[in-house]
Amino acid sequence: MARKFGKKNVIKIDPLAYNVGLFGQSGVGKTTLAVEYCEKLAGEDGYILLNIGREDGVDAIPDAIYENIPDWETFEEFVDDVVENRNTDYKDLKIVVFDTLDELFRIVEPEVIRLHNKQHPEKKVTSIKAAFGGYQAGEDKAVDLVIEKIWELKDVGVNFLVVGHTKRRSQTDVVTGEEYETLTAKMASKYFESIKTKLHVLGVASIDRSIEKQRVKQKIGNDKIVGKITGESRIITFRDDNFNIDSKSRFTEIIPEIELDVEQFIEAINDAIKKAHDKQKNKKSLSETKKEQKVAKEQEIKKAVEANKRNRVNSEENEELADVIKSKFTKATDEQKVQIKTIMDEYGFSNFKDTDTIPTEALRKIVDLLA
Repeated sequence: MARKFGKKNVIKIDPLAYNVGLFGQSGVGKTTLAVEYCEKLAGEDGYILLNIGREDGVDAIPDAIYENIPDWETFEEFVDDVVENRNTDYKDLKIVVFDTLDELFRIVEPEVIRLHNKQHPEKKVTSIKAAFGGYQAGEDKAVDLVIEKIWELKDVGVNFLVVGHTKRRSQTDVVTGEEYETLTAKMASKYFESIKTKLHVLGVASIDRSIEKQRVKQKIGNDKIVGKITGESRIITFRDDNFNIDSKSRFTEIIPEIELDVEQFIEAINDAIKKAHDKQKNKKSLSETKKEQKVAKEQEIKKAVEANKRNRVNSEENEELADVIKSKFTKATDEQKVQIKTIMDEYGFSNFKDTDTIPTEALRKIVDLLA
């Protein structure tokens, strides 16, 4: 009898199948590179950049495909629309860019407060620090909401690229106790780490300057030694052995550093994939593996969309549907009540009290039945 659990991983050939992050200071060129990356690999219909919250990086990029996401409610509407219409309106969509991750977590915090106040009307709060009992429970809820929505897209075959800002932060070495500076995300560590752990590749963009010391004569007093910038280039770091840059890659043989250039960015990821693929014992060619994976992914997406449609829960819509059902149930015929019971048994619930767990599709069917 074959073993029930345990399977051998096969390296995915499509670079869009991997979770990618691109962080850097404002104006360094993150959003432009992200759009170029998506256009080259997914095509004009294959990506959407979400201009989240107070971001406006897309404004100077001609013909970029984007959507403004001013608040969490709009973000939820976007995800719901993509998931529900995956096989029609969004059949060509391969990747979504979150620009920026900083703003995505900023807009989710009011939603956490709203959910707390809804569940605990007797203990309303105005700060995420106090939500759900405090002690970072509010921040944990924010992380759960963000990851849940991102994975709803991934579950139907839409991957993501996150863009974020950086800043220099002092760190303390756990062994020596010495302080050092690292270039890392300009956001709460909890939020950053929650997404960083999910990334396959995190490139950090920075400006590499060559500074030369020069002697400058002073009218009064001794000459002054100053640093003069003699060269400057924009780079992306994928691996930093000195840990001065908070980058990351799950690919062990990715090139450590490149110029901030979309062709080099794509080449770096493709080259890392190829090297990982070539280590596999199964010596199929890249083209053979890619073809097989494309067919398998199409089948997986189809199954995932069907399963998601059946099991999806929209709490807000559920409340409205449940109210309609309650108002019409008393006038339902015996035959309708039998049909309603059949639907409830099919979807696995016995009453309409906990609308947060009932599949929305089931309630829609019951409302249609009572119409």
